[in-house]
Order: sequence, then structure tokens, then C-alpha cells
Amino acid sequence: MKGRVAVVTGAGRGIGRATALALTERGARVLGVSRTESELESLAQEARVEVLAESVATPEGCERIVTEARRRLGRIEILVNNAGVGSAHERPIWEQDPDVWRRTLAVNLDGPFHLTRLAVPDMLEGGWGRIVMVSSTAGQVGGAAESAYDASKHGVLGLMRSVAQDVARHGITCNAVLPGWVRTAMAERSAREAAEERGITVDQVWAERAGEYPAGRVVTPEEVAATIAFLASNEASGINGEAVTVALGGVW
Repeated sequence: MKGRVAVVTGAGRGIGRATALALTERGARVLGVSRTESELESLAQEARVEVLAESVATPEGCERIVTEARRRLGRIEILVNNAGVGSAHERPIWEQDPDVWRRTLAVNLDGPFHLTRLAVPDMLEGGWGRIVMVSSTAGQVGGAAESAYDASKHGVLGLMRSVAQDVARHGITCNAVLPGWVRTAMAERSAREAAEERGITVDQVWAERAGEYPAGRVVTPEEVAATIAFLASNEASGINGEAVTVALGGVW
């Protein structure tokens, strides 16, 4: 993917950061997007990545991301919709805060919609493109007290499958990765809350999560990033409309 222009959201940490680095290592020219400037500064020091502090939660923010990518790097060819918020602050449906619902859907589902809508014309013009949505194993099953997160991650899969049909004739693919537990900052927040509710340690929570997988460990950000990088490559040209689970053989 040498010279390909890529946009990666949620690039300040976790899966997004690992993905920005993986694409850069493979020769792509990357714009890494995050809301946190300090994390972006650290990323830019680690690799030759263009960075932009912006939120995907509004249409205006998404427009700025696409405009800046074009201005700095040129026509967008790879889009990784990774930015997301987790379920740590959610409650059972009868106690769910509507503001939490709206914010979660704005970031996890509306953002990918707007960015994809705005970036695809570049791919149509170039006759080549790769779109990768980061969903979750929670996009296939439901969990207690996470109605907004689960709905958004299910929705990402529906969005991906529809976009895949729209773009297939134009040399463009759209796929999704579904990570299992990954020890990211977002997952750490849910682990702390679970530990407090149950009166156990955070390490015990993570040990339980690792025990859900045949491998006896959780997935690393680098493992998810490698899958994303493959789906963004020429070699993945025959894969379109697929949801690829990255969960060490866990059953969902």
C-alpha cells in the first residue's frame, strides 16, 4: 500500500494507534485522528503520521477530517472507522440515560456513516478503495447494561454490509473487524467499573476475560491492527461485506 492515503480515527491509543502505525510501516501516508492532542503528539513522534485533533461525533467534525486529509495528503484511498466509546457508563435499559444513548450512537455509528459518505467519492474517482469498520463481538450478541454500545456495534455491521454492495463495482471493498476483549483504555474503564461493582480487583476481571478464550489471553491491539492492515491491502481484493472476528477462537 505504498503511497496510499489513509485516514484512521481513534488513532491516539489502542487499536487505532496500532493501526496507524501498521499502515505507516506498510508504506501508507496516514492521517491519524483523535480528540486528544497529547496522544496525537506522541503518535507523531513515533512515526511519520499526520495528525488531527477532531471528533467524529458531528457531521461538521467529519467534514473537517475529510477536508484536512485531502488538503494534506490528497485523495483518500483507505478509511478505517475505529473511533468509539464504550459501555462503562451504561445502565439497564430502564435506567439508561438518553444522553448516553445519543452520544454513543453519534460516535460509534453516525461518525462512520458520515466519514464513509464523504470519503467514498475519492475512491470512486480513483477506482480503488478500502473501508474497514471496527465493530466488536458485541456487534453479534447482546450484553446486560450496554444497550447503546451493542446497538451501535450491530448497526456498524449493517452499515458495512450495505456500503459493500454500493461500492463493489468500483474497485472498492468495505469490511469490518470484530475484536474480542482488548486491553485498551476504553476496556480498562469497563473493567474498573465491573471490579468496583463486584468487589474484586481489576486484574481479576481481566483474568476472567482472558479465561473466556481458548488461548487463555485477550487479543492485543497489534493483532487487530494486522487484520485491518490486511483488509486494507491489495491482497484482500476478494473480501467484501465480511465481518472478521478477532477473538482467539472465542465463541459468540
